[in-house]
Amino acid sequence: MQPSVAPAPALPRNVRLSRRVRRRAQQGVTIVVTLILLVVMLMGGLALARLTEVSTLAAGNAAYHEAAVQASEIGVNTAFAAVQALANEDTNQGNWYFAQTLATDADGLPAIAVVNAGTQIPVGIYTVRYVVDRMCTGALPVTDPVRQCLNKSQRDLESSRQPPPVYDPVSARQFRITVQVTGPKGTQTWVQSLVTRGSV
Repeated sequence: MQPSVAPAPALPRNVRLSRRVRRRAQQGVTIVVTLILLVVMLMGGLALARLTEVSTLAAGNAAYHEAAVQASEIGVNTAFAAVQALANEDTNQGNWYFAQTLATDADGLPAIAVVNAGTQIPVGIYTVRYVVDRMCTGALPVTDPVRQCLNKSQRDLESSRQPPPVYDPVSARQFRITVQVTGPKGTQTWVQSLVTRGSV
């Protein structure tokens, strides 16, 4: 004969209700935590999408800038050919050549509106403009180019292993070419170059 087991005493009604309330409260906390995790994951996904978009835009802007720098070479070469063809370098030519050094702004660019320069070269989707100023100061015409103008310097030391270099004459004056390239998406690139015309 098996021993009889006494039944567990019944819990009061208020205790049973409190256990149900606790169980429901725990289920509510789980939902809140799940929602918070979903919001965090959503924010992370949006941030990743934004980062990818910014990276794509940066790569595109870099490509536009590189293409603008390449287009500026056409402006430099065209300006140099125009300087070589000058009949009188003591006289301003239109609004692209100036016989004296132009004043510059804080960035070292000529303080004139290059956009108004008469020389405009279309290069694909870019527009190239250039301005040339002779690196000379003082009254025109230049009577003492050695003192009034920036000239190409010569080295005194020569290597015994190589033939001596051939220099431009002392009267070879320097010209500053400033090229502005404008393109899509507000791309704007400036390039400056010093060139030597030689004696005339």
